[in-house]
Amino acid sequence: MTSSYKVLIFDWDGTIMDSVANICASLQSAIDELSALPKTYEEQRNVIGLGLSEAVLALYPEASPEFVDAFSEAFRDHFLFRNDTPSPLFEQVEPILADLQSDGYDMAIATGKSRRGLDKVLNESGLKDYFPVNYCAEETFSKPHPKMLEEILIDHNIKASRALMIGDTEYDMQMAVNANMHGLAATFGVHSRERLALHKPVGFVDAFSQIPEWLHNNER
Repeated sequence: MTSSYKVLIFDWDGTIMDSVANICASLQSAIDELSALPKTYEEQRNVIGLGLSEAVLALYPEASPEFVDAFSEAFRDHFLFRNDTPSPLFEQVEPILADLQSDGYDMAIATGKSRRGLDKVLNESGLKDYFPVNYCAEETFSKPHPKMLEEILIDHNIKASRALMIGDTEYDMQMAVNANMHGLAATFGVHSRERLALHKPVGFVDAFSQIPEWLHNNER
């Protein structure tokens, strides 16, 4: 590997796993269960990537702590146990991760998912061994706060210039900026290219399968 990037840090939902429909279905189920003010599909999509409490508050800015807790619990129940909406990995994820690992990259996860949710999908997807270092919002701070990225840098004992954040939301790109790290924007997830571009990523990929080529063409 000749790139100066040593660690590739991935978001999960909308970047590695096509879980948008599953998350929105679980949000809708929580809304229905609590008879909360209806939210559109686009409003629900927009909060994907945030920590759960932050997502609830983004949907319901005036919500009480009790409502946030009740909504969060209802969402977890549906997402972890009751919702059977498919959440497939994006095409070629596993072989590409294997190739990146063989090329000498270390890989990590920085996600808004809960620890319970992340552990579940890591185990079910068979990808756990690719990401020995992984952080959730509830363990640090929600995106776009840079704390998750800072913890990953400490774990790998590297500077921000040696890491690349790969994600599909503006929260990912903002987090990278806040950590003085480069961000690679995935346009195949939640937020549009135009929205991602506002945070000046170093590049864009329109499919997960384009990541190795981008890395090869942008070795510094």
